[in-house]
Amino acid sequence: MFYFPLCPLEMKFICLTLLIISGITDSRSERYEVVGSADPVFAVAGEDVILPCSVKPNISVVDMRVEWFRSDLKDTLVHLYDNHVDKNTDQSQSYRGRTKLIHQELQRGDASLKLSSVRVSDEGLYKCFIESKSWSDDAIVDVRVEVVVGRPPVITVDGFDHSGGLHLQCESEGWYPEPDLEWLDSEGVSLSSETTEMQRNTDGFSVKHTTTVHHRDKIHCRVKLRHHMLEALIISSSNMFSSWRTSVIMISVFVVLSVIAGILIAVFAHKNRDHDRLQNEKRTLQTEHSQLQDEKRRLQHERDQLLQLLKTIIPKALTHLRTHKVNVILNADTAHPCLIVSDDGKQVRNENRWTKRVDGGKDRFDEYLGVLGKDGFSSGCFYFEVQVKGQTEWYLGVTRESASRNGWIRLSPENGYWTVTLRDGGYWARESSRVSLSLSVNPQRVGVFVDYEKGLVSFYDVESMYHIYSYTDQSFDEKLYPFVCLGEGYYSWNTNSIPLIICDDY
Repeated sequence: MFYFPLCPLEMKFICLTLLIISGITDSRSERYEVVGSADPVFAVAGEDVILPCSVKPNISVVDMRVEWFRSDLKDTLVHLYDNHVDKNTDQSQSYRGRTKLIHQELQRGDASLKLSSVRVSDEGLYKCFIESKSWSDDAIVDVRVEVVVGRPPVITVDGFDHSGGLHLQCESEGWYPEPDLEWLDSEGVSLSSETTEMQRNTDGFSVKHTTTVHHRDKIHCRVKLRHHMLEALIISSSNMFSSWRTSVIMISVFVVLSVIAGILIAVFAHKNRDHDRLQNEKRTLQTEHSQLQDEKRRLQHERDQLLQLLKTIIPKALTHLRTHKVNVILNADTAHPCLIVSDDGKQVRNENRWTKRVDGGKDRFDEYLGVLGKDGFSSGCFYFEVQVKGQTEWYLGVTRESASRNGWIRLSPENGYWTVTLRDGGYWARESSRVSLSLSVNPQRVGVFVDYEKGLVSFYDVESMYHIYSYTDQSFDEKLYPFVCLGEGYYSWNTNSIPLIICDDY
């Protein structure tokens, strides 16, 4: 075997070749693709939205630079993550305090951005740019803001017409674009609007409709815009129409008496009847006027009695509902990893950090800070109470056994959740869209009642003796479980450690 010595020049060439090959190999090993959303991401003004962005393959982007900016606007930085921290000193003013990355998800290659309190001006093209030491890629996310939902409609009573019909006026403000308003009776039949007013100002569109009803009924005023809807309800009771009839009678009698008085005065002037007869007629009118005043006081007394009766209905109803009390024990195996359930299953609080657990699996909530009761119910009635004092965000109600507990879902009946909510300082229920609840006081203790066969889920402020909201005419075909929740996972603003408490002291 023969050995041929290499000259220094040949050695340098070989080393340079190896370095180039090694660099190419390293560069290819770090290559990745940034993926956004193929379809537009639709957002609702005033709500939150997730802008998807991740890398394929699913490698960690913790050590990389993640930059979100508007590709359709010049010099608009939305969010910047670099050197393991968020660096938003140069962030555009309109996005200050409204953006957030999930740092725990960066390890799995997920750089999705949460944008809070969406505005109409947020609509546009967003670029997610991810850069490593040797590679970079980006993806475009098209965000479209659907609508601006206005304030809940307000119904006012605007008197009676000549036939005894009750004039109702409904108005709502702050919509964009122009919404539709309609009147419905208790059967869901549309009522005709007699007058319609639509105006536009800096806050959006305001709409006002009037209608007239002639009998006792539940009248709904509904404002709709695409798939968003807000609604107000008024019950036109028989007492309203009775009051109108009484008013008509009183006015008619007064008119008749006035005519009689005019005739008597005319006759007296014409025929010069004696003064005594005129005084007698005057006394008669005064007597009838006194009778009208007595009738007015009687009607006032009946109204006061009706109001007093209403004050006793809710306490009696709660007394009856409590006869259906059930012993709710929270199931720790369904609790979100950030939650701590007490040993007796009566309390749950937010630990504000992940607790390592190996049990639960798919049965555990992984986004909402939720937990279910251990026992489900598939017939009859059941009732339980929850103390919410000191909480800044909560969800209470029931859910069906097969309802999803994973990911971001709307907690609505169509997804198997019947709840009321405290969030962002307001109270809400969720039908096909959010329903704003006007409460005079903040509930400290909430009662939940379910009548399985009647399809009824009702909520009550126990201390104020106030009915909060009811889901009616629902259809249940599987077990229902008590459900409590302290917020929406990583994006929850409920960071206090005060527990929700299942109450037994009643």
